[in-house]
Amino acid sequence: MGYTINRMIAGADFADVDARTRKALGDAGFGVLTEIDVQQTMKKKLDKDMSTYRILGACNPEMAYKALEMEPRVGAMLPCNVILRETPEGVEVSAVDPVASMSAIENAELHEVASQVRERLRKAVEQV
Repeated sequence: MGYTINRMIAGADFADVDARTRKALGDAGFGVLTEIDVQQTMKKKLDKDMSTYRILGACNPEMAYKALEMEPRVGAMLPCNVILRETPEGVEVSAVDPVASMSAIENAELHEVASQVRERLRKAVEQV
């Protein structure tokens, strides 16, 4: 089982893909709660250069609430991370597969919520 839902956008501008990703996430009911500029962080903390790489912490409040009601410690796995990374081929968009990340938790109801979130994330990644 893979752990991400991926899409490569060949020859794309990073800022454009970022904007398109945020819109697609919003259209799927997700808000971006956190943002980490990994490229800038690695330069600042380690003086290392790397390609543009951003982590967006996306959350669908309704689904997150359901999951937290079922498993209060599932918050350690939230929000759903979506990465944007520049590659020689273009910009790759990858979202965590919540089914894979929740597989260690023995709760069938939670797995159903994770499946619903996965479908929403899959559609969002397709829409970018």
